[in-house]
Amino acid sequence: MRIGKRAARRGAGGDRIVVLDGLRLIAALMVVSYHYVAFGEGWEGAQARLFPVVFRPSAYGWLGVELFFMISGFVICMSCWGRSLPDFFTSRVIRLYPAYWVAVLATTVVVTEVSGGVDPLAWRDVLVNLTMLQWPMGVDHVDGVYWTLWAELRFYLLFALVVWRGLTYRRVVAFCLVWATVALLADGYDIRPLAHLTVVPHCWFFIAGLAFYLMYRFGPNLLLWGIVAFSYVMGQYTVMETWSRTLERVGHRIPAWGVTVLITVFFVVMAGVALGWFRWVDWRWLPAAGALTYPLYLLHESIGWEIFHRFQHSVNRWALLGGTVVGMLVLAHLVHRWVERPVSRRLKVALRAAFAQIGSEGVGKEPAVTAEPSYGVAGPPGPMPFVPGARSPEFDTAEATYTR
Repeated sequence: MRIGKRAARRGAGGDRIVVLDGLRLIAALMVVSYHYVAFGEGWEGAQARLFPVVFRPSAYGWLGVELFFMISGFVICMSCWGRSLPDFFTSRVIRLYPAYWVAVLATTVVVTEVSGGVDPLAWRDVLVNLTMLQWPMGVDHVDGVYWTLWAELRFYLLFALVVWRGLTYRRVVAFCLVWATVALLADGYDIRPLAHLTVVPHCWFFIAGLAFYLMYRFGPNLLLWGIVAFSYVMGQYTVMETWSRTLERVGHRIPAWGVTVLITVFFVVMAGVALGWFRWVDWRWLPAAGALTYPLYLLHESIGWEIFHRFQHSVNRWALLGGTVVGMLVLAHLVHRWVERPVSRRLKVALRAAFAQIGSEGVGKEPAVTAEPSYGVAGPPGPMPFVPGARSPEFDTAEATYTR
């Protein structure tokens, strides 16, 4: 348990797990390579012939999403430990929405103004996309990659039940077991609404991430290894359905053993994070690189395809591919620097003030009412007035050291 105790102090004390930034960057670049080189959009002609060297490894890039989900389970559990439900809600809003709003609007402008292969949505559909709830409303995504955000939101909704009660080792273990059981029953008996709510078939990667964080914080044991092993087996099985769909997109058969190998590598690496194998990784550039992954993921797909449609006949394809990737990284940096950071700070203050106002209503002893209440000119009492920048003591908890 010595490793677990040291890890618990790190998780509570504020040290960043730098290797996770590197893993997020790898996952994002995998997805970018898949959409730019293997997905079958943006370029005229078979991409297997256009990019013969990098096509085959890029064809497995969609698996970066499963790695993202595993990291998300680990990080959300870590960042929510000791937090209240309002803190959890606030952290998710300020993390997800600022860059997302910019990505929705920027992508809409590009696909509208550039005559390429991506059709823009109606403005009402774009407005619905800004809520991130387009899937339950039956509205198309502005960009196809946004489907993963709906998976994340369902995970947050489920995990909020545990955050509401307060995270403990026992409650998170119980949550993993109950989630896995309900997901199996919903999928096996074809209860589609329940299967969708429990994030089938991607739930196994979230559950594995939660179990890995418990190992990191408390140390490994047979129960946690059992949860991880079960998630690995189920994840290996369910991910093959996605693999079969990708074959239709890439237009070229790639062997299934590559999927098995990569999923295995993901689990082994996350086990290494949980057991402290990568404590030596302390490269200063990794946190800055990791901060680019979310805006890069949101911005790259449709905008990149429009660039390829527009310039593929006038620019060398390798130069165009490399230049587009670099350009997306620069754009992601600008969004992070000039949008995510300042807007998130303002949203945090505003949301904390809003929750403090909700919490302050009705505090104190209620006066006895013996007759019809009279409020005078001022009217009925309301919640405490909003003071810009003010904080309520219950929201002065330390910020999580790593947010996804």
